[in-house]
Amino acid sequence: MAPVSILLNILWILIGGAWMAFGWLIAAVIMAITIIGLPWARAAFNIAVYTLLPFGSRAVSRYEVTGMNDIGTGPLGVIGNIIWFVLAGWWLALGHLVTALVLAVTIIGIPFAWAHLKLAGIALWPIGKVIVPA
Repeated sequence: MAPVSILLNILWILIGGAWMAFGWLIAAVIMAITIIGLPWARAAFNIAVYTLLPFGSRAVSRYEVTGMNDIGTGPLGVIGNIIWFVLAGWWLALGHLVTALVLAVTIIGIPFAWAHLKLAGIALWPIGKVIVPA
């Protein structure tokens, strides 16, 4: 990881990234407690790690990485994402949006607000995403 990414990740954790990563972790644990929610728990754990350290990596569709459709990038992935949206996606996206609005008030917070906006989009549709180095 580049030194700039390390610095940005440290600042990110201090000014709002940690509490949103904790929100993702809570969603993952709740999904994991129910046996039916295990596929969503895996995606939520992956995004929780990405939410904790977003700089120096990015989220892309698994199809872009592998070039092949799989269960998460096909029709079942769409159904899974719709269920995710209803159960947890909207409130995680709302948390990212509120945090982005608060951070966008200052010039220093604008890059972090932009990262929260990207994470809000991922919060709505996380199934079929994979985290890769930027």
